[in-house]
Amino acid sequence: MLLPVRYFPGLDDARLAFREVGEGRPLVLLHGFFSFATHQWVRPGHAAALAASGHRVIMPDLRGHGDSAKPHDPESYPRDVLADDTLALVEHLGLTDYDLAGYSLGGRTVVRLLARGATPGRAVVAGQGMDQITSESGGSVSALVRRVCTGLGTFEPGTVEWKAEQWLRSTGGDPVALLRVLDTVVATPAETVKRIQTPTLVVAGADDDRVRSTDALAAALPAGSHTVVPGDHSTAIATPGMGAAIAAFLHDQ
Repeated sequence: MLLPVRYFPGLDDARLAFREVGEGRPLVLLHGFFSFATHQWVRPGHAAALAASGHRVIMPDLRGHGDSAKPHDPESYPRDVLADDTLALVEHLGLTDYDLAGYSLGGRTVVRLLARGATPGRAVVAGQGMDQITSESGGSVSALVRRVCTGLGTFEPGTVEWKAEQWLRSTGGDPVALLRVLDTVVATPAETVKRIQTPTLVVAGADDDRVRSTDALAAALPAGSHTVVPGDHSTAIATPGMGAAIAAFLHDQ
């Protein structure tokens, strides 16, 4: 499925890209780090399936990713800018009644939006647990990304760093911009999570390390629920189970 790219002005008027498909209730989908909307939502078939189930599926490329602006100036990456950019998209499209979902970094951004008062009817936080949401450092994953982005071309074939570098190159990632994105991450304290009233599904792959604290995140959310799909952090997003879990939750509410 080839979808035309459209643009909207982000927080600082940065030229940010989005694509959409389908008609019906708006659903904003946020992709993960190192990825982009077409790769994470369109190619696995999730966008088409969600559109077929009655949604207007709206998929931005986050700042520093895909077809969106990738500035190198640190001032273009204030803390929480991904949430600010998403709010700008919602305003740009005039959305007042919509749903919101995200995977990995996108899932973390969903929580930031909810914590800051965004009011989607329903939300999905995928590929993130309580340990990730409440941590600002990003832990071992953040450390790996920083090693990869600063050491391109130096890793032994077959190592974790080498594999991550191949993924970065395959997605056309800009290492400087991606490092800046890491610096925008903001933790959400558990006390704040407990005040989020939006019905929210927390979902992760059965073999994803993050699944160990997804039930804790769902339990902390007053209207939280939890499910597990096949795969690890890299593969769960590409399986039909992920799209099916999102669709089932949105239609059960």
